[in-house]
Amino acid sequence: MPSVYVAAGSNVAPERNLASALEQIRREFRDARFSPWYRNRAVGFEGDDFINLVAGFETELPVHAVLERLRAIEAHCGRPPGAPRWAPRAMDLDVLLYGDLICDEPGLKLPRPDLLRRAYMLGPLAALAPQVVHPTQHLTIGELWQRFDRDAHPLERLEAPPAAR
Repeated sequence: MPSVYVAAGSNVAPERNLASALEQIRREFRDARFSPWYRNRAVGFEGDDFINLVAGFETELPVHAVLERLRAIEAHCGRPPGAPRWAPRAMDLDVLLYGDLICDEPGLKLPRPDLLRRAYMLGPLAALAPQVVHPTQHLTIGELWQRFDRDAHPLERLEAPPAAR
């Protein structure tokens, strides 16, 4: 059964929307676990800071079924289908890793290419699953995070709200 890691982020009522998304992820994927929460600046546009984290779980669902469930959670949190990429968002859920799957098709690239360029993805993943080996880099997530230029991409660790723990 593959281990799946999903980046979650919001800059529109982020505490409320992330707590709601985590509750729904727990319902869909009973063994879900979560990284610490982190605050970071918006990337690609001017906007309020984001709060980001990573969820991890195991599932027998195929990757496209996981994506469907995540899109439904985004919609429940107020993100309409087809929302602009570089804009404020109530919820953004992105599959970072789906086991060792390497995929390059329209709408799905795994491992997610941004993972190695975005502190708000790699940092929380390293906190949650440092021992996981990246399927194309053949280094652990912890090793990749150690090599990452963290000074250029600062993250502020936050205390998760009690409802989201």
